[in-house]
Amino acid sequence: MRIIIKEASGKERIFELEQETATIGREKDCDLMISDPRASRHHASLRLEGNQVYIKDLGSGNGTYLNGKKIAKEELWSLRAEAKIGHLSMVLEDAEISEGGLQEDKKDKDENEKTEVRQVHVPPSVSSVSNSSDKPASNEKVNQLSDVRIKIHKQLIQRIDLKSLTFEKGKEQEVRNRTEKAVRGIIKEMAGSIPKWVDIEDLVKEVLNEALGLGPLEDLLSDDDVTEIMVNRKNQIYIEKKGKLQLCEKTFSSDEQVMAVIERIVGPIGRRIDESMPLVDARLKDGSRVNAIIPPLALKGPSITIRKFSKTPFTIADLIGFGTLNKDIAEFLEICVLSRKNIVISGGTGSGKTTLLNVVSSFIPQGERIVTIEDAAELKLPQEHVVSLEARPPNIEGKGAIAIRDLVKNALRMRPDRIVIGECRGGEALDMLQAMNTGHDGSLTTAHANSPRDVLSRLETMVLMSGMDLPVRAIREQVSSAVNIIVQESRLSDGSRRIVAVTEVTGMEGEVITLQDIFVFKQTGIGQDGKVQGAFTATGNIPSFVSQLEAKGMRLDMKIFDEKRAEK
Repeated sequence: MRIIIKEASGKERIFELEQETATIGREKDCDLMISDPRASRHHASLRLEGNQVYIKDLGSGNGTYLNGKKIAKEELWSLRAEAKIGHLSMVLEDAEISEGGLQEDKKDKDENEKTEVRQVHVPPSVSSVSNSSDKPASNEKVNQLSDVRIKIHKQLIQRIDLKSLTFEKGKEQEVRNRTEKAVRGIIKEMAGSIPKWVDIEDLVKEVLNEALGLGPLEDLLSDDDVTEIMVNRKNQIYIEKKGKLQLCEKTFSSDEQVMAVIERIVGPIGRRIDESMPLVDARLKDGSRVNAIIPPLALKGPSITIRKFSKTPFTIADLIGFGTLNKDIAEFLEICVLSRKNIVISGGTGSGKTTLLNVVSSFIPQGERIVTIEDAAELKLPQEHVVSLEARPPNIEGKGAIAIRDLVKNALRMRPDRIVIGECRGGEALDMLQAMNTGHDGSLTTAHANSPRDVLSRLETMVLMSGMDLPVRAIREQVSSAVNIIVQESRLSDGSRRIVAVTEVTGMEGEVITLQDIFVFKQTGIGQDGKVQGAFTATGNIPSFVSQLEAKGMRLDMKIFDEKRAEK
């Protein structure tokens, strides 16, 4: 098979696809290397099966298009069909057939030899690297580059005591310049042992990031499309990009480098990690949440998980734009906050609970005193009268820990108008429920659960974790009188995050807490692009507290509860 490539300048070249697989992108290890700035380093892949070619986007930033349609999964690339990457246009042709449908004659072949032709070879396995090619296999290149970085780093440690470097305010660039000068000197001395295909500027950047920053994580943290970074081990990093998990080509050079990055993260905020305390929760300067775990608990080496947060906090308009909720649900949640209803936001890991909590909390009026309580500070409320409290782990002697529950008890003495707890996961649930029932209404929190009904079971369990020997009925009465609204959020199959139910806690019937859905998300199918299709729908149920709103001088458009209107 032959691919005719036409660049924006009008220049054409030919790429012969003869083997099973090939990659397209800006990186030098790609089989079909392209220089378009809109292309990703590893942009797309090709697969040859018999006389058919399949093309797949590799999670690129700007997408891959086939006949004008953005592809979301592997697609059959038909003959004469046009594929586009950035400004490049590519057309697939059968190399054995001329434009007139006849075999190519010698003249045609001679003409083709004048055009750039690059053969595709199936990358050899790590255990059987071919010596006949000047270009090493992708895995071999990664290993070679890692070895070079390790050697440079060892030399750098001998010349500069990296641990003693202090980054005083205003002197960060001075330290970086000094270290960069040393790195370039080492690279110059090692010139003969560094492969010619290595980009020296990229190498300098990577070594500096490892020595002074967060290594390969630096570029990932600066990429706004990356929402989660998962370092499983030194040479395996996964990322979540636009809701989808994908393997990243970046790696650490050693376990020691991963440990150094963890220490740079936890050190400035007074946390520690070692064999006696091999796991830690922390945060970055931008508020991103970090969890790190090391051997002996992590069997394959130190592991890091980073949940990134937007540099600019999302607003309710952003969430409506993302499709997380619609205007009717937004209006209802706002009136719930203003009328001081207690709200629990529920969902699984990565469903967007903290983001939604931050947005819903922004509805709290400016004049009220808010106390936020979190394990690792993530909330960024726009109000001015906010006191932010953060739990503290034990020190080296195993003492000095301050738990969420301790902070909840203390917050009650701080004259709060509202208490916002980042996440309820233990005995603090009892103190939170008591606070909601004793004048601190309008409070908000999140919990891990898969449905509104599950939230109630989780709250019961968490209250029992407080150590109080309470009968189940008493706990349920506390829950039913304290919690007014449960907002259930889920991450769907296409990676999108949606509110799937807004549910009111209406009271108790016998031993059972009663619920009624106010809004639900009804999924209708999956589109050709893999996106979940559906609509937010009112159930027709009217919240029991609506009649109280007018007495408080609040108005709510009752049409939002009209089931027929929501379905239009």
